[in-house]
Amino acid sequence: MDFVKMHGAGNDFIIINNMEEQIPLEKLGDLAEKLCHRRFSIGADGFMVIDAPEYGGDYKMRFYNADGSFGEMCGNGARCIARYGYENGLAGKVQNIETIAGMVTGYRETESMYRIKLNDVTVMKPMRIEACGNTYDCTYVELGDPGIPHVVVEMPALTLKDKEELRDLGKTLRHYSEFPKGANVNFYDIIDNDNIAVLTYERGAEDFTLSCGTGSGSVVAVLKEKRAVSGEHVKANVPGGELFVTASEDGLFLTGPTAIIAKGEINTKELI
Repeated sequence: MDFVKMHGAGNDFIIINNMEEQIPLEKLGDLAEKLCHRRFSIGADGFMVIDAPEYGGDYKMRFYNADGSFGEMCGNGARCIARYGYENGLAGKVQNIETIAGMVTGYRETESMYRIKLNDVTVMKPMRIEACGNTYDCTYVELGDPGIPHVVVEMPALTLKDKEELRDLGKTLRHYSEFPKGANVNFYDIIDNDNIAVLTYERGAEDFTLSCGTGSGSVVAVLKEKRAVSGEHVKANVPGGELFVTASEDGLFLTGPTAIIAKGEINTKELI
């Protein structure tokens, strides 16, 4: 089985073209869990499968979390798969990517920089949550339909905090009972004008990741609503680098780097 390993600002993925591999749909979740297991396999935050389009796109993107669970969409993953699609002749510099959460448009900016139009904000609900002995003013957000669930939490001096201090809070909020599907937990801090720090505890990875595209987009959407940022090319400083988000009347856009780490063949006899 041929694969490509990519990352977008440290958010890493394994990609296969299932139009060629023809792996049955019911086996993909189990395969994702095995492939994403670090040290025992290639290792990644997520597994992405390219399949034939069904409703007018250039191709379909199926996304699986590292634990094998199915995800509605992934922002950094979509940026990476847009580069894969362009470089493998599946689409042009502007492409339409079918996802469970809706159509995502990808744009080639340079050889490695890719921009996508994220799914629209379908839910934005301010909430006050008691967790780990404190009360937090949060905003629950969903992108697309069915929605990618996120919770946005302000965390002053975020870049100075030890992740271990936030891990229990991230895990608690990720499983908060009032979130219908659980949620990705996005801690943020405003550094200065249109410059923010973001740290995400991801559902499915069940830990902090180096970046989360839909998470950064959700944070900027909330801050734009609060008039705390302009919404134009807002820099999100994530542990894996920098992402840029624009929230405008035209939609929610995510721009950032992509990198091809490796291409190869998976020994399925040993893996499956």
